[in-house]
Amino acid sequence: MDLSGLLAQLLNGLQYGLLLFLISSGLTLIFGVMGVINLAHGSLFMIGAYAAFVITGWTGALWLALPAALAGGALFGALLERGLFRHFYRREHLDQVLLTFALILLFEEARSALLGNDFHSVQVPALLDFSVPVTPDFAYSAYRLAVLGICVLVALLMFLGLERTRLGSAVRAAAEKPEMVELLGLDARRIHMAVFALGTALAMLAGALAAPLQSVYPNMGDGFLIISFVVVVVGGVGSVAGAFWGALLIGLVDTLGKAYLPEVAGLAVYVLMAGVLLWRPAGLFAPARG
Repeated sequence: MDLSGLLAQLLNGLQYGLLLFLISSGLTLIFGVMGVINLAHGSLFMIGAYAAFVITGWTGALWLALPAALAGGALFGALLERGLFRHFYRREHLDQVLLTFALILLFEEARSALLGNDFHSVQVPALLDFSVPVTPDFAYSAYRLAVLGICVLVALLMFLGLERTRLGSAVRAAAEKPEMVELLGLDARRIHMAVFALGTALAMLAGALAAPLQSVYPNMGDGFLIISFVVVVVGGVGSVAGAFWGALLIGLVDTLGKAYLPEVAGLAVYVLMAGVLLWRPAGLFAPARG
């Protein structure tokens, strides 16, 4: 086995896993706190990628697209929660699923009308368009390393925010025991809006970061949505730590499987999920709900 090739695939797996964390952490909090199965979460990832394509095309600077995706995503998520999802919390799950499916159709039609159905590319920033020597025989993309660093920084900020702030403590309490939110006198509406805004912002940031790594195209979020649900199941619903470690595990298994066992790579993450469900049905890091 080529050591340089293995190191490249390990770094690719970590980078992919950290992007999955940005998507799945919002997904797991939204379901854990609000009880909403958001099938449109993958579309938010797509919107972030298209935002990077448009802003980079206008300005030539991806670095303007990243904060725009983050801030715009938070605002968009808050508006979605306030205008739509807030009215569906006490409705049947089927109603919530139909709402999110309708949003998928709406987002796709809007994307098609505004930007067409072609495949697009986003250039890697010139500042990071080079390779960094990792070993004497191996160099790795500076942009991919930057994505790794940004994702790690976001993860650290998330953990600090959840552990060290009052709102973060309220979100953790809501994720672990949703029925206790109102009994403890917590502002459920504020928590729900913050969670949905955060989840949307992280999904759109992930899309903007991923845009230079792959083509930007219609329905590009569908595959990420499916694999993010696998991450949530493996890590445990409502657990940000579970989303982090589950995403890294899934990212590495998927990437190494495609590189070294392509014949069965498509099954590997689902076999892993099935094994986790048999061993720990609530997920590896599921919050205690007793």
